[in-house]
Amino acid sequence: MIRKIRCLLVDDEPPALEILRTYIATLPTLEIVGECHHAIAAFEFLQDHTIDLIFLDVNMPRLLGTEFLKAVPAPPKIIFTTAHRDYAVEGFELGAIDYLLKPYSLDRFLRAVYRVMDHEPKIESVKHDSTTPRNDSFLYLRSDRKMVKVMVNEILYIESMKDYLRVFLVESQIITKQTITAIEAMLPEQEFVRIHRSFIVSKKRISAYNQNSVFVGKVELPIGPLYKQNIIKRLTEISDKN
Repeated sequence: MIRKIRCLLVDDEPPALEILRTYIATLPTLEIVGECHHAIAAFEFLQDHTIDLIFLDVNMPRLLGTEFLKAVPAPPKIIFTTAHRDYAVEGFELGAIDYLLKPYSLDRFLRAVYRVMDHEPKIESVKHDSTTPRNDSFLYLRSDRKMVKVMVNEILYIESMKDYLRVFLVESQIITKQTITAIEAMLPEQEFVRIHRSFIVSKKRISAYNQNSVFVGKVELPIGPLYKQNIIKRLTEISDKN
């Protein structure tokens, strides 16, 4: 059974918790099931809840995050989120998956989450039932110095431009500093397809295709040689179902 990664946020700083909430909202694979402002509360929370991943601050009142981790038998996966680099070595020695230094970017956050997925292969990306499409799914992407809400069902295709992405929407487009691999992980796999190292396309927006290209309306996008076999297979499967 496919399930979300159940997350606990442990930090005594409200702005730090808000950043985590914003970043986690970009990934449908993550689900926040609790927030604690100090490690003692987190210890109590774990007594009654099953958690896959803790985002854990280090310098908190009453008990350091590293001391908390030492005290918890068979702890969940841990990603430290802290402004104190001095505890990094100890954190990794205690088995932490990653150590994020504040302020950290969305890209850096995503790399840490991917490491969790690599360590826990049973946790898979959430896939919605294709017979009940979700029209309310969205991402937050940074553009023009703010986090912009992008509705997933309005995305036509995405183009990579070195360190930036151009996201083409039904009525507009935005440019965000992001890797195409990172945004690919945010998108529901059954609704989007990577056709080239520089392009991701919404499958429902594909109006035509051949061995070398897909078409989104009048726009022709190339199919990369490394992606060709998989793309043709997936598009053929869609045709067969219809």
